[in-house]
Amino acid sequence: MGRELVLAIDVGGTKLAAGVVRADGTLLSAEKVPSQPRDDSEGLYQTLLALCQRVLDQAGVARAALWAVGVGAGGPMEYPAGILSTLNLPAWRQRFPLRARLQETFQLPTVVDNDAKALALGEYWKGAGQGARCFLGMVASTGVGGGIVVEGRLIHGASGNAGHVGHINVWRNGPQCGCGSRGCVEAIASGTGIARRARLAIRRGVPTSLRGAPTAVEVAEAARAGDALARQLYRDAGWALGVGIASAAALLDLDRVVISGGVASNGPLLWDPLYAALRRTARLDFTRNVQVLPSTLGVQASLIGSAALVFLGAPEGC
Repeated sequence: MGRELVLAIDVGGTKLAAGVVRADGTLLSAEKVPSQPRDDSEGLYQTLLALCQRVLDQAGVARAALWAVGVGAGGPMEYPAGILSTLNLPAWRQRFPLRARLQETFQLPTVVDNDAKALALGEYWKGAGQGARCFLGMVASTGVGGGIVVEGRLIHGASGNAGHVGHINVWRNGPQCGCGSRGCVEAIASGTGIARRARLAIRRGVPTSLRGAPTAVEVAEAARAGDALARQLYRDAGWALGVGIASAAALLDLDRVVISGGVASNGPLLWDPLYAALRRTARLDFTRNVQVLPSTLGVQASLIGSAALVFLGAPEGC
């Protein structure tokens, strides 16, 4: 089949996903599993390989029919070597050579890039980013990340880590972030950050219906039921995203931003404070009209994006 089929992989903080994607963007098969075991690098790699084989079998595709492998993974990483130091995945936090391992296993050209950069490229290719001139694709999920596409070209930066919008600082002396700083967008607007802030508030005795160690999903459910703490946490999350986007728009002269991920799927709970913060902080003439939209690719975005790393920029050896 020549250059028609790509094995697409998404490495997230809580899940692994894989699928087979055709050159027209059609997802032929897909499956996801928890990122387990979280503390065993080789065990996690074997989990990934078993997942890949299942989606190949589901699509009826032999390894020999594949053109390449495209991977979007949580960062930071060494690019283009594809050596992961994934902040939200302990098993691969210490320089795991994912690209080299996949090339050895599949004997195929392999691209490994940041998952949010891949998602941005996928949204530009087949989603809500189509036609944008200067585009920021964001994911608000376990973490908050981003990728920048300018005139159809993915921007890598000096070390391949351009687009880390989740580490724009929006709150002086704010919540602790996993990167070690305080007040990052990710510390406030990621699922991890929302859950961590909920736990701390519960320990401090803040009145709430939440108990124990709630997840971001449980916090959202409580917010929709009227819980004051939960609603404040999502107002803060939307505010942080809005301020971060305004800063990125001023720096990059963006015309469009698309946000995907579990946190971003919470409708007005998140989007109302996001838009309000954006109106208050994007005050320059060229930032006021930036479009900020939800993803149209939904759960397919990560795998379509991983495949786009191959289809929109042929890997080495192809």
